[in-house]
This record gives sequence, C-alpha cells and structure tokens, in this order.
Amino acid sequence: MKLTHAAMALALSSALAGLAAQPAAAKEATIAVASTFTTMDPYDASDTLSYSAAKSMYEGLFGFDKDMKLQNVLAEGYKVSDDGLVYTVTLKKGIKFHDGTEFQADAVKANFDRVTNKANALRRYTLYYNIAKTEVVDPYTVRFTLHKPFSAFINQLAHASGAMICPSAIQKYPGKELAFHPCGTGPFVLDKYNPSEILHVVKNPNYWQKGLPKVDGITFKPVPENSTRVAMLRTGEADYIFPVPPEQVKILEGEKNIVVTKEPSIIERYVAFNMTKKPFDNLKVRQALNYAVNKQALAKVAFNGLADPTKGIAPKGVEFADEYGAWPYDPKKARELLKEAGYPNGFSATLWSLYNHTTAQKVIQFLQQQFAQVGVKVSVMAMEAGQRTAYLLKKPEESQLNMVYGGWSSSTGELDWAIRPLLGTDSWAPVASNFGYYSNKTLDDNFRDALLTTDKAKKQAFYSVAQKATWNDCPWIYLVTEQNVSAHVKGLSGFYIQPDAGFEYSQIEFK
Repeated sequence: MKLTHAAMALALSSALAGLAAQPAAAKEATIAVASTFTTMDPYDASDTLSYSAAKSMYEGLFGFDKDMKLQNVLAEGYKVSDDGLVYTVTLKKGIKFHDGTEFQADAVKANFDRVTNKANALRRYTLYYNIAKTEVVDPYTVRFTLHKPFSAFINQLAHASGAMICPSAIQKYPGKELAFHPCGTGPFVLDKYNPSEILHVVKNPNYWQKGLPKVDGITFKPVPENSTRVAMLRTGEADYIFPVPPEQVKILEGEKNIVVTKEPSIIERYVAFNMTKKPFDNLKVRQALNYAVNKQALAKVAFNGLADPTKGIAPKGVEFADEYGAWPYDPKKARELLKEAGYPNGFSATLWSLYNHTTAQKVIQFLQQQFAQVGVKVSVMAMEAGQRTAYLLKKPEESQLNMVYGGWSSSTGELDWAIRPLLGTDSWAPVASNFGYYSNKTLDDNFRDALLTTDKAKKQAFYSVAQKATWNDCPWIYLVTEQNVSAHVKGLSGFYIQPDAGFEYSQIEFK
C-alpha cells in the first residue's frame, strides 16, 4: 500500500499533533547517598545527611553557599547591640509556607521557642540554648536576646538545622510526628518519605524565588553498599552519588558520561574514648592507641588515598583551627606506653562505628588489625542509623561504650561547632555528641571566653590555648580528614557538596 504525498503529510501532521498533546516528561533527579535518614525534623537531626535532605523543603534565616560563605536567605539583614546580647533580624516579605500562610516573625518565634524549650528534648537544643528569648517586634522584624554574648550566633542561625517550619505544623504534629509532615518555605514539598528507603520531593509551584526550582522533583535514596551506589550511577538509576567509594574513583573517571568531582572537606574522622571507663581514663593508654595506628596506611587502605592524616582537633578550612602535624605511627612506643600504664599484655575492648557503609567497615577492620599488633584485642560493631540512639544516647553510668569511630564537620563553618558539641563538658551524651564524656576545664574556659569577644585576634588566642590542651590530652585517636568525592551524570548541574559534606542544590538542573 502506498500513501500519496497529501496522505503522508496528513499522517505526519497527525503524528506531530499527537506528540504535542503529550505532557512534557518530568525532569527529576535521583540522588543515591550512603546512609539512611534519621529524621526530617531539622531541629532533631544530628547527621549532616538528614538535615541536608530536609533543605529541599526547608530554609532558614541565613545559610551558606556551596563554599560555606554566609548568606541571607529568609532574612534581609541583622543588627547587633553594643553589648553583643541582642540580635535584631529583618525578614524578607512576600514569602509563603507550603500551607499558604505568609512567613512572618511569629513563625521565627514559634520555631526557636520550640527548640529552646528543653522539655522538647530536641537534638539541636545544644546549638540554640543560649537564646534567652525570641520576640516579635513587628511582622517582619524579630529580636533574639541571648543569655550571654556569643560571637558565632549568626553562624549558628545559618546552620541547616535552623529551618523555618510552618507554625501550623508545629501545633498539629507534636513530638516525633513532625518529622513525617514537613512544611516549610523551600523549593520542594514532600511526596513520599520512608527513613530507610526513600525521600521523594516535588516542585513547589509557589516557591518565592522566581524560576526555581529547575527540576520537577528529587528522589534521595539511601544506598549504604558502595558497589550498588556506583552501579546505580552507571546504569542510569541514579543521577548523582555521594560519597563515591574511593576504590572506584578511577573506574568512574573512565566513564565518558560521568563526571567525578573531588573537593577539600572539613570532615574529620576520629575514634572517641569513653573517658569514664578503664583503661581509657589513662592518658598513656590513649597516647599508645594513637601511636598504634598508621594513619597514612589507613588513608590508603580505606580511602584509596583520598584522605590525609589529621593534623589538629579541627581540620584546616574551619575558621580558627590550628594544626600541629599528624600524630606519628610508632607501635614500639605504643607497647612501651601500655606497659607503663600497667597493661604489658594489652587488654580487650569493643570498637563501635557510627556508620555501617562499606568504607566505615574497612576503617574499623583496619583499626582492629592495628590494635592487635600492640596487644589490644577489639571486637567491632557497625551501627545502622536507628541503632545510634539506643547505643550512644546514654548517661555516663549507663553507657557500655569503650571506643567509637565517628566523624564530624562544623556546619557553622566556625571552630566552636567543630569542637564543643563533641568535647565540651556541657555536651555530654545524651544532651549532645560528647559520647566519651570528655571534660577539660582549659577547653571549656577558653571556649567560653572566645565566644564572649568579637575581637578576632583575642578569639584566636583563646581558641588556640583550648586546642593545644585538648590535642595533648588525646580524647580521640586522630585519624584522617577526608576529601569530598562525588559523581554525577553529564548534563546534571547545580548540585554541590559543601566542605562540611552538606548539600547545596538550589540551582539543580539538567542541561
């Protein structure tokens, strides 16, 4: 059968008309990440992944760009009183929450009243408890009064946990329920959330920043197994993965349709000791275990060389951080110190990991082997996200912890939040993340004084005294500072890993 030119033209016209009638394919990005989520309540999240994913739906007064530079978000600006106790913040106008209500000062008050109420037992209470009161001056002006001057306060407000949640949601969903009913001002709204399987968000049609978002939705998928995460990127099941397992970087770099990005980070890896239990209350034991670990070999074995031995309590890139040089590897010295401490034949202990992904498994197995060489026998356990609360958020007298492998980055960009939540006396678990119950008066006093002054030179001097005293006291085994390694398909842009391993993706799009 043959078609005339007219018939063919008609058929082509009909086909094109049919194609035109089809809705445009949704542009959605799939992001594969290494851990499960703990919560979508930013004020109750203690892990960078959870509050970074929540940023799709939430925004704060201030924030950080992809390079961790401070920027206004929902705030227009701020002023500080001469005594450093009062911060007056002006708000942008015309911004609406997902429920259609306007973002105003009463929402700011509702959020900070919630987190500063100790009875609510929110994990980020320790970040904001210095706020004495939050007051509405007028609909677009809010006033924070602090208990004591705190020169890093705006950095704290810029932390991703300082999100503005709809007052209606705060009232309707008390306690842990709020995590399953996100309502913010962000570019996306919730479609589906299962902490261990998926977070799917879709475009907010009423988002206040015109032209954004540039994609119709984002799916975040927890994929702890390294090889599976890489396979998803290679087969097109994922558009972006983080982190890239170090051992597979070169493989992905050979793929023509994949881009691998390596960036410096402020993520420090360490092993914390439980200072309330023997033998970890003995400085010589803590020093010995630092000497027992070959950090260069650890960086090579577990991170494929994409990490560097730790040189200070906080890594370079954190404001006010000092460096001393990596702790040397000396197993002979380690055995001598153990003998001097009364453990000539070593001892037995447990080593937990805050993570159960493949790289963490390699780290704790490597540490297990290193300790064995100096006579210390450890059993290891890698925790899933849901186990952390059960095992770690204990009072000292209830804790079964010996040693725990973990990591931290200062998501305020400043030294205070790099150290105090982990090593400050007021941060003992279950209040914050000082799981080893470390206490050092020199650290506490100098951090207090540093945060009372806005003079940078004086602040650095106080911080330096605190850092040196803590470094010498060895509350941790100082391990490595990682590089941030991510990979994405060509054509995807605008999704960045910040130095603290948080995500910045306000400009995400496919080109």
